[in-house]
Amino acid sequence: MSITDVLSADDIAAALQECQDPDTFEPQKFFQTSGLAKMSASQVKDVFRFIDNDQSGYLDEEELKFFLQKFESGARELTESETKSLMTAADNDGDGKIGADEFQEMVHS
Repeated sequence: MSITDVLSADDIAAALQECQDPDTFEPQKFFQTSGLAKMSASQVKDVFRFIDNDQSGYLDEEELKFFLQKFESGARELTESETKSLMTAADNDGDGKIGADEFQEMVHS
């Protein structure tokens, strides 16, 4: 699966443009611009599986650091503060990782 199988390349490019500078990544803005927020829960979980590098069923901070690169290989890494902010926004049970349900809830919040 390629991310452009489910999201428009133009929408992804626009979302990445909005957060190209360090410490400018805003999850909800990214989800809106990229089209993720308009997707069904099932589609969002498909995207989650694409982002989950090790297929563990969870995203940890190391995977989140490369979040933008899953949408475009040349994109920047998230900064440490952006990574921690993204984790805090989604990790509802406080276990230090984001499950598929938590990811979907964050995208649609």
